[in-house]
Amino acid sequence: MQTTTPLDIRLMNATAALLYMLAALGFVWVSVSWVTRWPTFAIRAIRIDSELSRATATTIRANALPKLSGNFFTLDLEQTRQAFQAVPWVRRAAVQRIWPDRLAVHLEEHRVAAYWGDSRLVNSHGEVFEANLGDVEEDSLPTLQGPEGSARQVLDLYGRVNTAVARLQVRVERLTLSDRGSWKAGLDNGAQIEMGRGDADEVMTRLERFVGTWAQVAASYPGPLEYADLRHHNGYAVRIKGITTSVPGEAKRN
Repeated sequence: MQTTTPLDIRLMNATAALLYMLAALGFVWVSVSWVTRWPTFAIRAIRIDSELSRATATTIRANALPKLSGNFFTLDLEQTRQAFQAVPWVRRAAVQRIWPDRLAVHLEEHRVAAYWGDSRLVNSHGEVFEANLGDVEEDSLPTLQGPEGSARQVLDLYGRVNTAVARLQVRVERLTLSDRGSWKAGLDNGAQIEMGRGDADEVMTRLERFVGTWAQVAASYPGPLEYADLRHHNGYAVRIKGITTSVPGEAKRN
């Protein structure tokens, strides 16, 4: 004859089994937590697998290592990545654990493309960043300037403008986008070019017209260019050193 276990007994057994399982899980968790904190698993080496020219080992140690905490198991990889990414001249960092006690870190440095205003830099991706300007070794970096968030736009147009004016044996030293959307270029011979408003193609159309016809103007009016205003619909105005539009004796008559 088969007897049925009373309900209260079954509930008691189920509760006991559940408590046993929770206790076992708690023991495992405590044990794992205790083991993972053993000094055996402390991070003992950090390998930088990148060729760096700006960020030195001293800079990395001073800026990143004090921000690291935890061992092989407890180290927060995202926090660690951010610590390395905060090192001067580092654009991006990737961090990986290497069993049992090492970290592999890959760092991508900023490739400086220009100065941004008077105190910052812009990289080849058009991103503005801060670093010690004294670390910049390039001699002919241009200075770019524009509203917040316009660095990529200014850098892109700089490349096109510099290529165009190179046909005149000059280069762009400064390119500025005003808050009102107007473009102005300063050349290494001291000349200033007002290129006006518009998108990049509109600005380049005006500049190409100037570059393409400047030889004819220079043949008739020799002298160094001081200023060019390209904001006219079908032409441009220039100021050439040594060339004046005043009529002799006009000042005396007035």
